[in-house]
Amino acid sequence: MEEERHSLNLNFTTESAHLVEALLERHRHPVTMEQVDNPPDSERRNIHWVAIKDFTVEVGKTQIGEYINTWEMQPGWLYGLDFLYSSEQEHHTFYHYRARFSTPSPRRPIQGTASVYFVMDISKVKPQTLPVEVLFVVESSRLVHTPGRTRFREKWLADIIESKTLLRRAVDL
Repeated sequence: MEEERHSLNLNFTTESAHLVEALLERHRHPVTMEQVDNPPDSERRNIHWVAIKDFTVEVGKTQIGEYINTWEMQPGWLYGLDFLYSSEQEHHTFYHYRARFSTPSPRRPIQGTASVYFVMDISKVKPQTLPVEVLFVVESSRLVHTPGRTRFREKWLADIIESKTLLRRAVDL
């Protein structure tokens, strides 16, 4: 296990490396559906993810955008979505994306940002008709989320921006 950690590209963001580790751990210790704590239907906001065989970087970006659009958020939030890079493991290719959120306004067009990092797992050994696996993590958090099992909270983004603003003010003193 320690060897695998060292084999991860050192240029990973902390969040991306954490997501890759979570995906690899899932493959080492599969969870049965009985072990999953399924949330109520009202919390299962998801999309139909593309089959492994049909995945491209652009399709991944489009699908993450579709998934973000299922989140219940106030209309003032804007985001930019970027493909960051791909990384290889023996049986997987991981595609890393970042969505950067902000709430610009005419009075304050430049405000803080909060990022959500996504990793899409393209398995080289699973049937190619299965959907890609997707996990995401909110900036500065260790809690890994799975689309369809997590209800996204707008407050997570607001808290990150507020924390950055408070830190900036403290440093400027």
